[in-house]
Amino acid sequence: MKKRLKINGIIMSCAGLVVVIFPTFFFRTTLGYFWEISIEVLGFSLIFLGQIIRVSARGYKAEHSQDSRALIQGGPYQIVRNPMYLGIFLIGLGVVLVLFRWWAVAIFIIVFIIRYILLIYKEEEKLRGMFPDTYQEYCRKVPRIIPSLSKIAKLDITDYLPLKITWFHKEIGSIFTLLLLILLADSWRDIVEEGLKSYLRQSVWIVLIFILFTIFVILLSKREK
Repeated sequence: MKKRLKINGIIMSCAGLVVVIFPTFFFRTTLGYFWEISIEVLGFSLIFLGQIIRVSARGYKAEHSQDSRALIQGGPYQIVRNPMYLGIFLIGLGVVLVLFRWWAVAIFIIVFIIRYILLIYKEEEKLRGMFPDTYQEYCRKVPRIIPSLSKIAKLDITDYLPLKITWFHKEIGSIFTLLLLILLADSWRDIVEEGLKSYLRQSVWIVLIFILFTIFVILLSKREK
């Protein structure tokens, strides 16, 4: 885990350094009020959804893995085999949509695949060795990282996205740090290009998304109880 976090930290630091050196090359110019709001609403929605999936997967695993002695097949693990990676993908995609040019989406997807595909295969080989029969059956029923919308439609949301407020305790620092960095970068770009008045008008939508995200988390946690 520490090695994985260290590698991710190096990748993010290098990417951040390149963006800082060539900001006008990577940062998106404003596209007009309607399109700008639409893209930012979509981007922040993906970020919040990714955070919920990631926290749900990590919290559910911590409570049900029995110190890695049990194969987890419930909660978010019943719709995809790697829900934490799905959460990371949605967060990263949301960040790219909020801040960067369209072609950066393709670069992000390529980097994500290169970074995680071998890691996923390595983890799957380990699980096949630990649970030779049950894991094979689990793989036949559950996709690797892209969920089936038809299966999701048949389930109650608390079945595949259980959530507890306590699961956020270890994640709250990283969540707010990421949001702060995104907001600072986005605010700087909007104020420079469109002025403070336009930025404040766009910020209303971001605040609304955050409020809806908070309400959604609270409602899910109450239903889980």
